Amino acid sequence: MRCGEARLPMRHRVLVVDDDRLVADTLRMVFAANGFESEACYSAAEGFRVAKSFSPELMLCDVTMPGEDGLKLAARIFDELPECQLLMLTAYLSKSATEELEALRRRRPIRLLNKPCPPEVLLEEALDLLRPGSAISAAS
Repeated sequence: MRCGEARLPMRHRVLVVDDDRLVADTLRMVFAANGFESEACYSAAEGFRVAKSFSPELMLCDVTMPGEDGLKLAARIFDELPECQLLMLTAYLSKSATEELEALRRRRPIRLLNKPCPPEVLLEEALDLLRPGSAISAAS
């Protein structure tokens, strides 16, 4: 950077994980259109693999997916990327998923939004989670 050049603010990295490709791609575009660096994945396994190299500050993840679900992915992300904030989306939460979510919440705060979620609400929640001193420091 040359002297006198304005420094661009760092773009927050967001990883979207949803088995519905249309939902994942649309959410990725919503974040990208609002200044975020974003990636979309279509399974928990792919999401975990990409998260390790992309190092997102926020992961937006569907709860119910075939194979490994979003809650199991969230638990793995807690261990592998402790600075990553989590925002979970669901259209339906079963009793067992509710219990698993509560167990994860005892380890660290997780936000849960219902589908469909207006983009304004999603962005507001994301920015709140990314605000310095928000969720992770509150859990310490």
